[in-house]
Amino acid sequence: MPTLFRFLFFCGVIAGLVYGTMIALVTFVEPVERNVTVKIPSERVNKTQ
Repeated sequence: MPTLFRFLFFCGVIAGLVYGTMIALVTFVEPVERNVTVKIPSERVNKTQ
């Protein structure tokens, strides 16, 4: 039983670290806005019938 408790404790610590890292990224990292231009070929827009 002690090895099961140790394994679950280890998994809990890893999950806590991952969760804490995600919260820190959401809190401290600000996304940068920028313009995006996508060129569409004229063959896709003006289809000949």
